[in-house]
Amino acid sequence: MPATTIQAAIDHIQSGMRVYLHGGAATPTPLIEALAERALSLTGVETVSLHLEGPAPHVAPALEGHLRHNALFIGANVREAVNAGRADVTPVFLSDIPRLFTDGTLPLDVALLQVSPPDDDGMCSLGVSVDVARPAAEAARFVIAEVNRQMPRTLGESTIHLSQIDAYIETDRPLWEIPPPDPTEVSRRIGEHVATLVEDGATLQLGIGAVADAVLRALHGHRDLGIHTEMFADGVVDLVEAGVITGARKAVHPGLIVSSFVMGTRRLYDFVDGNPGVAMFSSAYTNDTRVIAQHEEMVAVNSAIEVDVTGQVCADSIGPRFWSGIGGQLDFIRGAARAPRGRPIIALPSSALGGTRSRIVSQLAAGAGVVTTRGDVYFVVTEHGIAQLHGRPVRERAQALIDIAAPTFREQLAREASELYGFHLHG
Repeated sequence: MPATTIQAAIDHIQSGMRVYLHGGAATPTPLIEALAERALSLTGVETVSLHLEGPAPHVAPALEGHLRHNALFIGANVREAVNAGRADVTPVFLSDIPRLFTDGTLPLDVALLQVSPPDDDGMCSLGVSVDVARPAAEAARFVIAEVNRQMPRTLGESTIHLSQIDAYIETDRPLWEIPPPDPTEVSRRIGEHVATLVEDGATLQLGIGAVADAVLRALHGHRDLGIHTEMFADGVVDLVEAGVITGARKAVHPGLIVSSFVMGTRRLYDFVDGNPGVAMFSSAYTNDTRVIAQHEEMVAVNSAIEVDVTGQVCADSIGPRFWSGIGGQLDFIRGAARAPRGRPIIALPSSALGGTRSRIVSQLAAGAGVVTTRGDVYFVVTEHGIAQLHGRPVRERAQALIDIAAPTFREQLAREASELYGFHLHG
């Protein structure tokens, strides 16, 4: 089947259809831009995706009534549209999304993908983003692909045969990149605290950002670490090259880095390209708590927007304003909790807005959502230390969290918590 023009490919999308958009670094930007250009001739089209990189012309105000986006995880480029009411957000565990596409909850008419060129057997790779893209490709009635010469070929369960693609265009353009953030003293100290909870031979789940990078930097003295995660960034490459990450003691897929997508720089994308030490799978597998729990020493490190003194974690909103999504946080928190010597960790700076707002709070902000319940939290880490919460009563939890709050806010937190719960705390 020869390549087609982008207009001819997008013409297959009709009014009333639901269209999946490949996300992350694999966002098929040319196809999304072409869909937005055609949108005024369509009505009632729903687009659905995880977070997208690059521009998001499909959520422009002028397209309201023509295209409506449904974010399964909110990226910065659709956040305003979601909170203005022009786009939707669906709270859902990352592990559950593939089933939404197959059980009739979110049936897909079209999937817009970005893939590598086919090999000699006609197999294209979903490259840097397998996550929910592979299930979407299998569920959609019609598949349109951007075949990009610069998409890496990843291994694992990451392929789709050219015969499964109904129309495609060819491009040769760089993938979207996210450079590692500059380290800060706060993130460095958080990373050092988290590193004390990681034993040699442990298997790690980490995300992206300053805290995740700081944790990885603090692990250079460790040995035989493994990776089983929903995603990883450039910091993992440093530890592989340093001989720290070997996967030698992993109970599941020993020797392999297991992930569902990667986000970072070209260095990372070159690292995963054809690398037999990296196996990419659907998030239905990587985020399955039963699979996660099989790793004897599973350490899951996730972030939060704020944590209240009882241990409730808000990670997807700032008050009622939606910020991101549930993602895979609870998948890995619960999976690690069920591992024989697992350690679920919530790591966050103690304050925000230049130190003017505490992220350890007596009560979550009005309208804030609870992503991880107080019953699921084991460890909370800030730059001021580690609070171990699991199995402890509210009074002890509150004191432990106040002790790792920013010193400026401790007295106020102790007073507010004492008023709320009726026991004496000190700041």
